[in-house]
Amino acid sequence: MMAAPILRRSLARAAVSVSSYSPSAAARPLLHIHRTCQRRWDSSVAGSANPKLVQIVDQISTLTLLETADLVGLLKARLNIPDTLLAAPAAAAPAAAAAAPVEEEAAAVEEKTLFNVKLNSFDAAAKAKIIKEVKALLGLSLVDSKKFVESAPKMLKEGLTKDEAEKMKKTLEGLGAKIDLE
Repeated sequence: MMAAPILRRSLARAAVSVSSYSPSAAARPLLHIHRTCQRRWDSSVAGSANPKLVQIVDQISTLTLLETADLVGLLKARLNIPDTLLAAPAAAAPAAAAAAPVEEEAAAVEEKTLFNVKLNSFDAAAKAKIIKEVKALLGLSLVDSKKFVESAPKMLKEGLTKDEAEKMKKTLEGLGAKIDLE
């Protein structure tokens, strides 16, 4: 199923349409796979899926790798998806574990200049005040601010200077929140 979009993109980059493409003997099996997958996709999606979603999938399948990476970044930001949910599979864990000591040594040498402010928890009595402060800090609606606070622990802001992060921490802790600087 994955061959169809890849072949379609490869042909599109070569400025050749699938219908007018005349493949060599070696490429004919790939074109057959593409056409078979396309027919299966069309027949399985035609009656069962929402047409709006089918259109979105078609648009996404035409994106380049860089555009797809930008799309993922935008969706993570818009939907507040933490990086831990999108972590690499377990097979990549040994490579990441091997790279971790090198990164830790580099971090120990450099002084940390950017901080992340994380809302861990809050006092139930101070919930309304914290929601109002989060609303003001993040520019969210009241409903979104309430959902944000109730889903704690959650990252409030990332990439702040030490002074900004400590000021935000002091303000929120004064209201009854428990804040961590990372």
